[in-house]
Amino acid sequence: MENILVVDDDRELRATLVEVLTQEGLNTQVAANVDQALAMLEDGAFHLLLLDMVMPGTDGLTAIPLFKKQAPRVRIIMMTAFASVQHAVQAMQQGADDYIVKPFKIEALMLAVRRNLQEARFLECGEAANLDGLFQGLANALRRQILLVLEQQGKSRFMDLVRTLAVDDHTKVNFHLKVLREAGFVRQEPDKSYALTANGQRAASCLSFISKNLAS
Repeated sequence: MENILVVDDDRELRATLVEVLTQEGLNTQVAANVDQALAMLEDGAFHLLLLDMVMPGTDGLTAIPLFKKQAPRVRIIMMTAFASVQHAVQAMQQGADDYIVKPFKIEALMLAVRRNLQEARFLECGEAANLDGLFQGLANALRRQILLVLEQQGKSRFMDLVRTLAVDDHTKVNFHLKVLREAGFVRQEPDKSYALTANGQRAASCLSFISKNLAS
């Protein structure tokens, strides 16, 4: 699930955004100021920040490079009541990824949120493409199936995995599992079951994401 942090000094707006985003299945937390948001970024990973431009203390424009330094991959949508090209350019120059003007319609906000989350996922997949052994690990269709099955099941014993894959040749499954283990995508647990490593989780997530987008 994607994690979103709303940074705004307006308590009512924060509550509204939490309600809307939560209904959309997004894990949403809030911060009333930049200092609180920076502390929260230390404790948890966020995919997207909804950031108010004008706040007491450190303002949104000043905060953008601070957020990017602490969490380089986080996407930032600047929220402001000042509808001017100048402010939009300033926000982008500071490192913001998108810009939305208050008051905004919920539909417009969700469009921006979904677009930026999708772009964040594509960037993650791009980074995954640089992992050692990725192409070796995913070049074969059966290896891709194994990753997706393990992502769905969490872990699986060898024969259960063979039955789920509906492959008659056990030796073939064993061979591809060995390739995935050597590439760092799959590990064998003490109970002899198989599970994804952190790199395997990222690769499987990218496979699922790309498949869904190609289908749509």
